[in-house]
Amino acid sequence: MPARDTESDHLIPVQHLRPGDHAFVSYGNDEVRWEVVTAFVRLGLARGEKVLVLPCPGVPEEEVLARIDFPSRSTVRARARGQLVVDSMQQMIAPDSVFTAARQMGRLSAETDRATAEGYTGLRAFIDMGWVAALGADVETMMRRETGAQALFTCRPYTEICAYDRRRFDREVVAAMERAHPRALLERLGALRSVRDPDGALRFIGEADGANQDAFGRALQIALAHTAPVRRLTVDLTRLHFLSVGCAVGLLMLARGAVGHELIEVRCHRGQRRMLRRLGSGTVPLLVLTEVVHPW
Repeated sequence: MPARDTESDHLIPVQHLRPGDHAFVSYGNDEVRWEVVTAFVRLGLARGEKVLVLPCPGVPEEEVLARIDFPSRSTVRARARGQLVVDSMQQMIAPDSVFTAARQMGRLSAETDRATAEGYTGLRAFIDMGWVAALGADVETMMRRETGAQALFTCRPYTEICAYDRRRFDREVVAAMERAHPRALLERLGALRSVRDPDGALRFIGEADGANQDAFGRALQIALAHTAPVRRLTVDLTRLHFLSVGCAVGLLMLARGAVGHELIEVRCHRGQRRMLRRLGSGTVPLLVLTEVVHPW
């Protein structure tokens, strides 16, 4: 599984998940919880993966499919050919009635092998952890499963999201489960987070679009103020799923006005670098663009 080095490596948007990732997400209301699962399902189908959805017990399959399909019926064919499957944890461990990590992981490993044998590029599963109470499992059992599942992911075409409803689990349990996962996801699509590393580098995660332009600019201004004594700032854009022209222009304007700095390094992907160059990054003497090859 991918190593966790910093908070910015741990936290990613759902669009950046790749085979071998084991991710945590939490939600606090019934509307928000569908955002990540819908994106996860649609991306998996587009990438030729088989997709397994295990919703919270008590949520009808019809509601799951209606949420994923809205506003179009884009998953009908995938369901008909078996590429998209909505199931339950009870069925996953059948004929056992009591949950064990070994039983569940054995079934998921077998399902991954079956998916590739059927011609899919891999398997991805969304698991709502509401099953824990429904099957009478305890926190210790859940933690052992989450921290001992490496064999499912290492060098395997399997991707998993474990979703925790913050209304069902104690805050301490949710925090522990987030730490136990190699990846954590932004709760909402379109969200933007900024993280400052111990060395002063500023990392953006999510989507820097028009709705987040003010927050994007404020984070840059604060980072410039904090790094004024060392006269250097690194800005990492590689965890962004989207960078708008407006945010890119704002970055260039702030860099141009940072007369107290000697160097502003911007770590970016090829598309981001191309946009910044077209917007005039070459006319900002202290700005250096470092291209990073992304893995997704």
